Amino acid sequence: MSRPERDWASSNHCITTALHQFAESLGNAIDAKDPHTSMHSDEVAEVSRVLALAMGLPRRAADIIHVAGHLHDIGKIGVPDSVLRKKGPLDTTEWRAIRNHPEAGAAILQPVAALRDLGVVDMVLHHHERWDGKGYPHGLKGTMIPLGARIISVADTLSAMLQDRPYRNALSMDRACGEISGCAGTQFDPTVVVAFRSAFDDIRRLVTPPGEG
Repeated sequence: MSRPERDWASSNHCITTALHQFAESLGNAIDAKDPHTSMHSDEVAEVSRVLALAMGLPRRAADIIHVAGHLHDIGKIGVPDSVLRKKGPLDTTEWRAIRNHPEAGAAILQPVAALRDLGVVDMVLHHHERWDGKGYPHGLKGTMIPLGARIISVADTLSAMLQDRPYRNALSMDRACGEISGCAGTQFDPTVVVAFRSAFDDIRRLVTPPGEG
């Protein structure tokens, strides 16, 4: 490798590292808004990377999805804490505020050219779409949904089910796995669910606190 090539590779690595660290910091900031979502963005990022690799994606693609996992809930920065922490059912206005977070997150990230070019903005925008077309914000269906968003959707749902929320207690890992498997072909891309099952032991180690496995 020539000197210019080495310099370019080193610079590219530094930029990628800085981008990941920035995404991780923003994810932690969002999680800090709500004690019930502690480490949620970290879990989503880590599980998303494992799923991407289990699907046979190149490591660089898995790393990009990992970054998007850290940032998937960045739009919640504009959602009032009273809504995020509410114990009872959400009213129409509150539900609209929650459902707006993918679009708000995409708008926040849109000015960052690297995140646009890498597809991170689209993954954030579409991580609540469903395989059957009944998700939001655009009701995309099947492979119209970016693959990274389909992967993050599974990781996001798993992490949410494993954490206590104001409206319900945490589920066990086995029950959460059953819920995800049961939603293959409706909420989730079936191929992502197959990857989830194949990587189940690795994912369990990621999301299970020491001493609880």
